[in-house]
Amino acid sequence: MDLFLPCLLFVMLHWSNAQPSPGYYPSYRFRPLRGFYRGFNNLWGPEHQSVSGDQSSVTIWLDRNSGSGFKSIRPFRNGYFGASIKLQPGYTAGVITAFYLSNNQAHPGFHDEVDIEFLGTTPGKPYTLQTNVYVRGSGDGNIIGREMKFHLWFDPTAGFHNYGILWNPNEIIFFVDDVPIRQYPRKSAGTFPQRPMWLYGSIWDASSWATEDGKYRADYRYQPFVARFTRFIVRGCAPSAPPRCRPAPSSSYGAGLSRRQFAAMGWAQRHFMVYNYCRDPKRDHSLTPECRS
Repeated sequence: MDLFLPCLLFVMLHWSNAQPSPGYYPSYRFRPLRGFYRGFNNLWGPEHQSVSGDQSSVTIWLDRNSGSGFKSIRPFRNGYFGASIKLQPGYTAGVITAFYLSNNQAHPGFHDEVDIEFLGTTPGKPYTLQTNVYVRGSGDGNIIGREMKFHLWFDPTAGFHNYGILWNPNEIIFFVDDVPIRQYPRKSAGTFPQRPMWLYGSIWDASSWATEDGKYRADYRYQPFVARFTRFIVRGCAPSAPPRCRPAPSSSYGAGLSRRQFAAMGWAQRHFMVYNYCRDPKRDHSLTPECRS
């Protein structure tokens, strides 16, 4: 009995922290791209980007000379956008690996953006996954971020995991292995991105802020810093698509999240969320009115 009770407690704790089933799996509902170049082009750092022979995957890396990025061939007005990503272990402080939507090239200094960003770290500490939403961001330094940060319930360097963004006229949902970790609803026209955006992936040096607010910077003794992407899913409506092109469903019901998805999101936020901009007392919440409603 003395041995049984500690074992039972361990099993119960492990079970309580096990990833719940969301009941809906968008990363498997939609067919991946048949080739990288069917959906993307190199944006910068071509010598730091390698596409596999069958175009099923792309590897990008950062060294002291350059990082790299790619961009979707066309913009979208809504959709589900996903990829399986594997990150580099070890010392990666100051390095950002990103998968995101943006129209910054079409609207410089006044753009919209929806981010999944992996913030590099030091050995023994977990990666931080940062989600963010920018709406008509300004170029005068008054850029209003809406960050929510998470630690993951697995090691993102040990294998590929699915990460996704679903964007429709009413909400943005961030997914990790099909578990919704964040739902950002449209509460007003001024707090929600509505203009077409392109899909991007990149790796770059953000030493000034990425790791513990810039405490640890990129150390190029550990270069190259590598990120691998595969199984791209790009299921969205182009700006010129007819009205019959409908947004990708966020649940088996179509719009919104199901009860099981809400429960899974609650689990992720209770156990793994480490920052919520709406709960930050240092933030000026007059600039983020959605936090008050």
